[in-house]
Formats: sequence, structure tokens, C-alpha cells
Amino acid sequence: MRLQDKVALITGGGSGIGRESAKLFAREGARVVVVDVNPDAGERTVADIRAAGGEATFFRADVTRTEDVRAMVACAERTYGRLDVLFNNAGIFHPEDGSVLDTDERVWDLVLNVNLKGVFLGCKYGIPALLRAGGGSVINTASFVALMGSAVSQVAYTASKGGVLALTREIAVEFARKNIRANALCPGPVETPLLAELLSDPDRRQRRLVHIPVGRFARAEEIAQAALFLASDESSYVNGAVFVVDGGITAAYLTPE
Repeated sequence: MRLQDKVALITGGGSGIGRESAKLFAREGARVVVVDVNPDAGERTVADIRAAGGEATFFRADVTRTEDVRAMVACAERTYGRLDVLFNNAGIFHPEDGSVLDTDERVWDLVLNVNLKGVFLGCKYGIPALLRAGGGSVINTASFVALMGSAVSQVAYTASKGGVLALTREIAVEFARKNIRANALCPGPVETPLLAELLSDPDRRQRRLVHIPVGRFARAEEIAQAALFLASDESSYVNGAVFVVDGGITAAYLTPE
């Protein structure tokens, strides 16, 4: 198993990429701390892992709150004795996030707090636990929009993910000689309930799809497979990487007919 004897903490583990990653990590031998602000969603992930014979525990945390983030890391060490993989995955996309001219400051603050401050706090309190374990892997969920502008304006989300990418590089350099790797996972649009709700308008959905060379959105389990590689020892020399899983979006100028 690729994560045998490792302990992984995954924020946003109640749905989407986080949920699929938690289940996959557990199948690969990890003991998983599933963190989510929604207890029902997080507990469902844990129940699925346990039903499949894996080991997991749920911890409710708001990643924008220092005391919650400190406590989730303490939960991992208290429950399983160590922390080897820190997957800062929790994030939001606000429906009122649009042009820089129109986006309300309230929306900007909320998105930056969850998507960027949440990763900062996760690293601030999670990396010391990795150091106590002798090293480990940090995976921060950024986005392909950290590398290029969005086809549809979403200024707060795009800025937050660009910040995650820059933060990850800084951490990768600082802790490289302490046996800690930090990498930014940059998915394209992923077929999740949140995306389905945001793109319920067929025209809006098509405006996204037309830019994807493979002609479809990613499945959450496809992104989880990339996270598994970054969590495992197979990626032992991968550090500070921009790990893009976007179906070719960032490679394309014009998409095929």
C-alpha cells in the first residue's frame, strides 16, 4: 500500500476532492483525520472509510479560526500519534464573486479567509507536527486559475488561489532540508455538487466547457489520484511543484472543434 503506516489530515474532507482523497488514502493504508466544517458530511466520509475496512476519525473545524486549526492538528497527534501528510484542501467559491469592479468587499474577505488564510493556518500549525514526525508532505489545493485568468470573472477566488501557489513555493524552499515537501495541486474545474449548482445555467456551464480540450470537467477521484502521488513516497523528489491536473486547459490556446 502506498500510504501504509502514514497519518493524513485532509481539510474539506466531507465532499468533493477532499472526500474522494480521504477514501483513497485510507484504501492505500493511511489513517485519516477527516476535517470539515459540516459534521454530517465529514462523518459520512468517515463512515464510508470504516465500512470499507479503513481507519479514520472526524474533526469539525473552521479553517479560518486559529483555535480550530490548532485543535485539528492536535487531534491527529493525539489519536494516531503523529502526522505525515497535511492536505490543505478546504475552499469555497462564492456565487457573488465576479469582476473586480463588482465584487463586494465582504465576498473578497470571506473567500480570501477560507481559501488562503485557511491554508496559511493549516501550514502554521501542521508543519510543526510534520517536523515532530521527522518530515512529511504538504499538499495545498490551488487551481489552474493561479496560472491564468478565468474565462468568467471570479476575482476573489483567482486571487486566493494565486496566493496559495506563492505560499506553497515559499514553504517548499524553507523546509526542504527538514524533510518536508510542499506542493500545490492545481485542478481544473471538477464535477462536484458545488460546481453543478454554480453552473446550473447551461450557457454558463458551456462557457467553461468550451475551454477544456478533453471536453468535460474532472471527476473528484481523478484529482484524488494526483493527491495520492504527492502524499506518497513516490514523489520524494517533488517539491515546490505546480502539479496541474486540468485536462489540458493551461496548454491550450484554441480548443479543438
